[in-house]
Amino acid sequence: MKYLIRKCEERDLENLISLCAKHAAYEQAAHSQTGKAEALKHLLFKENPPLFCWIIDIDRQAAGYFSYTFDYSTWDAQNFLYLDCLYIEANFRGLGIGEEVFKKLRRIAEQENCINIQWQTPSSNEAAIRFYHRMGAQSFQKQRFCLRIAAKDERP
Repeated sequence: MKYLIRKCEERDLENLISLCAKHAAYEQAAHSQTGKAEALKHLLFKENPPLFCWIIDIDRQAAGYFSYTFDYSTWDAQNFLYLDCLYIEANFRGLGIGEEVFKKLRRIAEQENCINIQWQTPSSNEAAIRFYHRMGAQSFQKQRFCLRIAAKDERP
């Protein structure tokens, strides 16, 4: 089995959206594919993009992805890399691909002078939590909150 971790390209958008839907289903999260292609195209492929995405190709098939942004910590007064999503299809987990993803993320964070890499996962994702601990990550107990903002055309 050969795999390649490469930057997402416009031609990958359909596969990326499909992987996002699988990821959402795996985490038992609501997800709509409506409007995603155009929005992701705008975010990923413009000059100075705010979002970065990589595809995990296995035998020339998109079998996973990860995406991240750069953010700033006021407390630390330094940049950090925020891993927004990491998903690898179930039949390709446990093969060392996730370790390679974290090596790549570490290199990117170092190149961008980030103090750390931060992310979150549902507490029910026990296999991922064990994997993250093996990678040397520390977990912190916090509550995650989300305040939804209505779409512009839905506001009073």
